[in-house]
Amino acid sequence: QVQPVESGGGSVEAGESLRLSCVVGRNIDSRGCIGWFRRAPGKEREKVATIRGDGVTYHTNSVKGRFTISRDVAKNTVFLQMDSLKPEDTAMYYCATGSVHGFCSDSSYPYRDWGQGTQVTVSS
Repeated sequence: QVQPVESGGGSVEAGESLRLSCVVGRNIDSRGCIGWFRRAPGKEREKVATIRGDGVTYHTNSVKGRFTISRDVAKNTVFLQMDSLKPEDTAMYYCATGSVHGFCSDSSYPYRDWGQGTQVTVSS
């Protein structure tokens, strides 16, 4: 399995929480990056959070303090804990992986394999 598989999306009210999961078909503590992205209707895709093989994480400013990326190495799974959700967090969330070493948050980092996405809808 190369394509990551996301789960955990749903419909919640503002202020509630969701935890997204991404099962990756390789060792996630090896070199490379795993990232969570989102795309809202009519908007460009946005990088939400990333985690590198050595555990270094990145969160975009709009989710800092509310979202947390983490991982379970034994299960090759990366999580995105989303707390204090807002209507503007509504989007399709995608997990993507890249196998080269680099800065995971850099716009030029080559994420190669993408999941099908999981929908998150937050109502006010």
